Amino acid sequence: SRFETCWPALMKDCHGVIIIFNPELPSHLKEIEMWYSCFVQQQPLLDSQCLLVAHHKPGSAGDTENLSLAYPLNKLKLIHSNLEEDPEDVRMEFIKYFRSIITIINESREREEMSIIS
Repeated sequence: SRFETCWPALMKDCHGVIIIFNPELPSHLKEIEMWYSCFVQQQPLLDSQCLLVAHHKPGSAGDTENLSLAYPLNKLKLIHSNLEEDPEDVRMEFIKYFRSIITIINESREREEMSIIS
């Protein structure tokens, strides 16, 4: 990708990664493995710092709600977003995700402070 040279700058001091994809496109399912590998595993971030969002376009077909992803993506939190049908649900999931990231940041900061003190 022509933006790969920018990736290190994007990743610097990153605390969380949200990967949004179209579950109806088989190419996207391959690509999210690459994004996960580059942005989560190589950082390294915890799986809990990554959120997968399967975004359903208005009027999109079918049965992608029962999406089963292969390892290691199946370890990640996956939410389905359909902004026509259930925007509130998506908003609540984002809030939960951001809260969990803030908790992780606070815990690592406390650990750093304790290591400086001791």
